[in-house]
Parts: sequence; structure tokens; C-alpha cells
Amino acid sequence: MDNIDCVKKKMEWIIKKSQVPEDPVHSKNTLEWLLKLKPDADDALKIAALGHDIERAIAERKVRREDYKDYDEFKEAHASNSAKILAEIMKECNISKKLADDVVFLVCHHETGGTRRIDILRDADSISFFHVNLPYYFLRNGVEETKRRCLWGYKKLPKNMQEVVVKFNYKDKELKSLVMAWIAGR
Repeated sequence: MDNIDCVKKKMEWIIKKSQVPEDPVHSKNTLEWLLKLKPDADDALKIAALGHDIERAIAERKVRREDYKDYDEFKEAHASNSAKILAEIMKECNISKKLADDVVFLVCHHETGGTRRIDILRDADSISFFHVNLPYYFLRNGVEETKRRCLWGYKKLPKNMQEVVVKFNYKDKELKSLVMAWIAGR
């Protein structure tokens, strides 16, 4: 097994144990969206796509939202914590410093974007939230919290990616109706 496969296997093993049921699907779905947006994505982007939320899968290291004054601060801490965990995994797997530093940088900024590469990762993550996470989020958090999270994520997306979100269908027709109303009323 090469070093990159080592990292992928360790990430998958950790994420599979997450208490957030959609995490394993979201990890792979983010990579799928990344490859749709950038078919020639390099290894750093692929690793970052798979592991960007890894901290949620480790209960004793998970960042808790109630510990932060606002949602953006919480998301920044979440990204930083996921990057630290990935750095440890990459060190265990003897990934080159250059590749590891690149992955850490991407994951640290995956919520906010800022460069072309990070923006692609941010967009893939955001689209995947709407594609696979949203129904679970709605069941766990109810209407008001889901509305807040939806609008937060939707506003981060560029116009062409917002158009993708509008086309998603959900089994829960109430959720689909709410999402369309929230987006129309923003």
C-alpha cells in the first residue's frame, strides 16, 4: 500500500465510525462533486475532499458549536481541527511535507474559500451538504435551524452552483418545499 492509500484507508476507517450517520456518504460525495468540478484534481484536493470533516467522527476531539459565539467561528474551529487530525494521519503514513502542508491548508480554509483550489473544495462540500446531508440535518435539527444552515451554505455558493441546488429533489416533500421557499425569500 502506498502512502496516499494509507491516508485514505485511515480516513475511511475513522469516518465510518462517525456518530453523524451521513458522514461516510458525505465524504465520498464531496469527492464526487470535486471531480465533477475539477476532473483533473490533484492528490491534495482529493484527500482534502475525503477528510475535510473528519473531526466530527472523533467524539473526544469534536468541536462543539455551543462553545463558539457565532457559526462562522465554530466552522473555522471545525476546519482547523479536521486539518490537525489529517496532519497526524499523513505523518503516520509518511506523506511528504509538501503534500501534507497543501492538504492542511486546503482543509483549514474549506469553509470559506479564498483561492481557486479552495473555492472548488468549498463548493464541492457545500453542494454535497445539499445533495446528501440536508435530509439528515433536517430530521436532527428541525425547521428553524435547518433554514439558518441552508441559507448560510447557499449564500457561499456561486450562482452556477446555486442553480444545481435548486434542482435537487428530496424524498421529504416538506423539506423540498421549505428549501425552495427559503431560497426564494432570502
